[in-house]
Amino acid sequence: MAKKKSISYSQFSLWEQCPYSWKLTYVDKAIPFTDNIYTLFGTSMHEILQEYLRVMYSDSIKAADELYLEEQLEDRLKKNFLEITKKNGGEEFCTKNDMLEFYNDGLKIIDYFKKKRNQYFSKRGYELVGIETALNYDLPNNLKFRGFIDLVIKDTLRNRIKIIDIKTSTWGWNKYQKADKNKTDQLLLYKQFYSKEFNVPMDRIDVEYFIVKRKLYENTDFPQKRIQTFIPANGTPSINKVNRRLQAFMDECYDKDGNIISHNYEKCSPQKKCKAFTKCKTL
Repeated sequence: MAKKKSISYSQFSLWEQCPYSWKLTYVDKAIPFTDNIYTLFGTSMHEILQEYLRVMYSDSIKAADELYLEEQLEDRLKKNFLEITKKNGGEEFCTKNDMLEFYNDGLKIIDYFKKKRNQYFSKRGYELVGIETALNYDLPNNLKFRGFIDLVIKDTLRNRIKIIDIKTSTWGWNKYQKADKNKTDQLLLYKQFYSKEFNVPMDRIDVEYFIVKRKLYENTDFPQKRIQTFIPANGTPSINKVNRRLQAFMDECYDKDGNIISHNYEKCSPQKKCKAFTKCKTL
C-alpha cells in the first residue's frame, strides 16, 4: 500500500473558507506559506508559556516563577526571526519597531500570566501529560490527520483530560470569532482523534482555547484581563457536524489513494467578502 498522505486542520480550514485559495496553495503551489510578525510572536509566546508550565509541573511553581521569561522571550523572538529570515532567503518581514512593540506586549502578557497563573493552572490534583503532543490519525482515502496539541493536562482526581490550544490575539476573541467554526472546530477534531489514538473515552476529555491578548482597550468602565479562555460546544452533535464537513473535504479533494484532485474553483468576486481575502485576491 502507498504511504499515507497527511492533511492538517489548517488545510481543511482554508478549503472551507475559500476553495480557490486552497487550490492556489495546495494544488498549484502558487502561494507558499509565509510567516509574519504575528506568527513569529505566536510561536515565541507558545514556547515561553509551555516552558513555564513544563518547569512548574515537572519541578515546582517556585522554580517556574524564577525563570527569566522576559529574557527568554527576547531570545526566542530573535532566534525565530533569524530562522524565518533565512527560510525567506534573507528577506526581512518586519521592522525593529514592530519587534519592540510585540516584545513589550509579550512582557505585559508574561507579567499578567505569572500573577494570575493560579486561576488557570494548578498543581494540586493535576499533572502535565504532554506539550506539543503529536496526532497522527488514520483517515479514509489513504490519508492521515496530523496535528500537534499545545498542552494536555490530566485531572488526577476526576480522571479527566483537558486539551488546551494556546492562541495569541491582538484584542481577544469577540462573539463573532467565538461563533466562527473555522476558529473553534480545530479542538473538536483534536478531541476525537486524541481519544482514538490514546484510548481515552471522549466523555472524559475537555477542551479549551487559552487566548493571550497583546492589547487592552483604553478608557473602559470594566476591568480587563490579558488572558481569555473559551470552551466551544464539543459534544457529540458538534463533533458529528465537523466530521461530515471533513469527510466532504476529503471526498472532493482526494481520490482513494490520497492523491489530490484538482478542481477549477472560481476566484471570489470583488464584491464577495472572502474569509481568505489575502490569498484569494493575490492572483
